[in-house]
Amino acid sequence: MTTIYCVRHGQSVSNAGGLTMAHADIPLSPLGVSQAAALPEIFASVLDVQPTRVLTSSYVRALQTAQPFGERFARQPEVDALLHEFSALDAHLLQGLLGYQRRPLADAYWQAADPALRAGPGAETFLEFDARVEAFLTSTLPSLRHGCVLVGHGIWFALLFWQLTGCRVETSADMAAFQAFRQKLPMPNCAVYALDKIGRRWQPRLEGPVMREMARVAAELPSCA
Repeated sequence: MTTIYCVRHGQSVSNAGGLTMAHADIPLSPLGVSQAAALPEIFASVLDVQPTRVLTSSYVRALQTAQPFGERFARQPEVDALLHEFSALDAHLLQGLLGYQRRPLADAYWQAADPALRAGPGAETFLEFDARVEAFLTSTLPSLRHGCVLVGHGIWFALLFWQLTGCRVETSADMAAFQAFRQKLPMPNCAVYALDKIGRRWQPRLEGPVMREMARVAAELPSCA
C-alpha cells in the first residue's frame, strides 16, 4: 500500500490574529516555529517513516514548516506551485486589518457562495482553485512514492479530500456543500493526514497518534505560555 502524508503548516501570525500582509509572505508565529521544529521528530518516532520527498507550497509559512523536515531527514523541500494557498480575497482589501476585522469579509465571501467571484485583482476564483487542486490530483498525486510528505494549507487539503470523494465545486450549491464539509474536518495547525492508496482510490485518514503527541508537546512549549 502506498501512503503519503499531508501536513498543514504551523500556526502563522495570521492564524494568531495578527495584521494582514501579502498572502505568500505570512510567516509562522513563535508558536508555529516551535510546532514546526517539533513535528519531524514526532513524525519519525510515532509513524516510523523516513520521508522519500518533501513537497511544499512556496508560501513562507509552509516553507518554514517544511524546512525542519528537510534538516531532520536530509530531504531538500521541493516547491510545487499547485500546493499554494487559496487566495479568496485580495490582500490589498485586507491591508492593516487584524484577525477579528478580517472575519466579516471572509464570512461575506462564503455567504455569497459564488465560485466565479474574483474578490480583487490579486484573488483567485474558486473555480480556478478547484481546477488547480484537480490538476494536482490527476497529474502529480499518481506519481508520488510511498512516504512522500506534502506541506501546505488547510483549505487546500480539504478540497483535495473533497475531490477524492468524486465531488467538484462548479455551482453555488457545490461551494456551500464544500464549506460545510470543510468546517467539519479537523484541520488545526500542523494537522497530519495520511493518504492511503487502496487499489485505485486514495483514502484520507487523520493521524490521531501524531496529533495527540503534537498537542502534548505544544502544551509544554515556552511559546505557549
